[in-house]
Amino acid sequence: MIKYLVMDVDGTLTDGKIYMGHNGETVKAFSIKDGCGIHDILIPAGITPVIITGRSSDIVLNRCKELGITKVYQGIDNKLEKLISIVGAQLQLKTVAYIGDDINDLECMNAVRDAGGVIGCPKNAVVNVISIADYIAEHNGGEGAVRDFIEWIVNNKISRA
Repeated sequence: MIKYLVMDVDGTLTDGKIYMGHNGETVKAFSIKDGCGIHDILIPAGITPVIITGRSSDIVLNRCKELGITKVYQGIDNKLEKLISIVGAQLQLKTVAYIGDDINDLECMNAVRDAGGVIGCPKNAVVNVISIADYIAEHNGGEGAVRDFIEWIVNNKISRA
């Protein structure tokens, strides 16, 4: 049974664009539909949302606080090592649903898939990710892809145990 939904941020929860002002400030756009899916569907279903991202941003921390995501790991170079430390052991990766969009997610995605977990991606993910996904969202990253995956997991009571 799925216990964790692990999400990448840039290109998955956002459209993958980083808007930079002339003073160096950055802005990211998040989908309200994804947020509602996390806060109002995923968490009540007993699935723990987890963020693992290579970049660090106060914007992400603020969004996670709004949504009730308490497991937020930023600036992570080795996502698989961090994921295993969260779930407890490589065998427990079967309890993970993972959604990402680019090659830096592939190591985690392959490990989760090989353990019996499930893999999702936005419609506009890179080809290497799409080719291994169990679920390809109807929407692009930052436009409801995470919500699509959440509904698929919860409505189909996904279990690979």
